[in-house]
Amino acid sequence: MGKNAIEIKGLKKVYKGRGGADDKLALKGIDLNIPQGSMFGLLGPNGAGKSTTINILAGLVNKSEGSASIWGFDIDEHPRNARANIGIVPQELMFDAFFTPREMLEVQAGMYGVPKAERRTEELLKAVHLLDKADAYSRSLSGGMKRRLLVAKALVHNPPVLVLDEPTAGVDIELRQQLWDYVRELHARGTTVVLTTHYLEEAEELCDEIAIINHGDVVCCEPTGQLLKRIDEKEVLITVSDALKQVPDALKQFKSTLRDPHHLAVQISQADANVGAVLTAVQMAGLTITDIKTEETDLEDIFLQLTSTTGEAA
Repeated sequence: MGKNAIEIKGLKKVYKGRGGADDKLALKGIDLNIPQGSMFGLLGPNGAGKSTTINILAGLVNKSEGSASIWGFDIDEHPRNARANIGIVPQELMFDAFFTPREMLEVQAGMYGVPKAERRTEELLKAVHLLDKADAYSRSLSGGMKRRLLVAKALVHNPPVLVLDEPTAGVDIELRQQLWDYVRELHARGTTVVLTTHYLEEAEELCDEIAIINHGDVVCCEPTGQLLKRIDEKEVLITVSDALKQVPDALKQFKSTLRDPHHLAVQISQADANVGAVLTAVQMAGLTITDIKTEETDLEDIFLQLTSTTGEAA
């Protein structure tokens, strides 16, 4: 095989509606190469096509057109080999309430044909900090524990590719840190990790390459550092004591909006970061500042920047 863990070419998915009138085009023919050994971020808002792509790779959704391969195995020509080389941690917490974590991992390993002598149930439970809960019913586990158990479940067959679909949605900071420590350890051993997330800071910290999907299209795919250089704005949020009806004339030289009568939002270039000029303009308008804070560009802002520069529809 080549140097890519996952190769996707012209992948299209149409969800059929009644009589064809309500057909939904979820993927518009995307191309994506995920290198072996990478920590790859797949970003996008709800409905962008991330989960559809993952479910096609997992064999849970049938593609409409195009091709996809995992570790060199085409998902149509060699489906069993393709699925044997990928482990997927889904968003949903789906469990049999009457199975224990130990039983769940044993059953999952059996489904993948892992011989009993080669199973790593104890090792995996220890790695995700659940060894003390090995024989407790799954229904008694907290949401965070269930999330960790899903990670262990995805690894029972020792796949070279691990996909984490929104793994830290709704989990606390301590669990998030534990999860990422373990994922980094897996990556250091050579596992290719694909991460989908809404949290830009996670992708920025963990991933060496990022693809952004919007409305079923890949609008950007490049190294993380290169992508972050394209994110050129931050927001200054100014709270004033005076009740405003519109943006003061002195602030119209900037990209300013009035969020409510007491809050002005001003977009400035991170390269210039000329907050002083903004504050001077506020003073010229005769306003009294009661609070000020800056907010980094979020994922929605990045989409707006990228789609406006590439000519894609936002």
